Amino acid sequence: MGKYTLQDGISLPDSALDVGAHLGFSNLKTAKWAWFELAGAVLSHYLVDQQQRLNALLHWFYQDLGFCARDNYFSVEAADLGTCLISKQGNSTTLATVLMLLAKQLDLELELLLLPGNSVLRSKIAGEVRYFDPLTGNELTRHQLHVLVRGELGNAAQLKPSYFKAASVKRLITRMLHELKAGCIVSHQFEAALECCNLLLQWHADDVHLNRERAFIAQQLGCINVAVADLQHFVDNSPHDPVVEIVKMQLKELNEHAEIYH
Repeated sequence: MGKYTLQDGISLPDSALDVGAHLGFSNLKTAKWAWFELAGAVLSHYLVDQQQRLNALLHWFYQDLGFCARDNYFSVEAADLGTCLISKQGNSTTLATVLMLLAKQLDLELELLLLPGNSVLRSKIAGEVRYFDPLTGNELTRHQLHVLVRGELGNAAQLKPSYFKAASVKRLITRMLHELKAGCIVSHQFEAALECCNLLLQWHADDVHLNRERAFIAQQLGCINVAVADLQHFVDNSPHDPVVEIVKMQLKELNEHAEIYH
């Protein structure tokens, strides 16, 4: 896997497609051609009335083109933007991203909101705010948004104001990388999962939980020294974390393992 560096000056769709191609999940040229084809075709739905334009976009996207949730929802394929463009199947984040980008082609503003475990879209037309499920295109109420959050975090979870902040490109690609990493772990693609962690740590070097995740992945690959270093970093930098005692036990076991084999 070649060296790849995430820059702060990033843009969609190119940067997200480059990440997927770098990780070996989709063909960059094929994905870009799929995007160019969609970006050109959507212009035929440019109606004068904004609300009618949005309705036409949603009908074209879901009914005519058949974009939908991938059956294997938590897979790498669902989380990869290039694969979503090519196959017209994805998860809430990749589908929301494609729809958001197509809306821009029609001078419509669809904002992407990153709720815990789910991505949703928000439109603002003539002062009216509406929320949409990117898996189906169906409209969502604020109560339904709260149900999604509670389903992810538990019944006591609140609908925080921060959830309604439109995602920046950096936050969006961070979410995509986390979902790609999770898909890699599920399918035992540990080398790619390790690279996802490496890319994330370039942007979020102070996120010690990424070090803990990378330690687990490195251990699966037999890279014990890397795993030990990451767990030690976690212990040193988060001494009051609720799981630190468990991590210390893991670290002790890994050190004993390293001594046996060296």
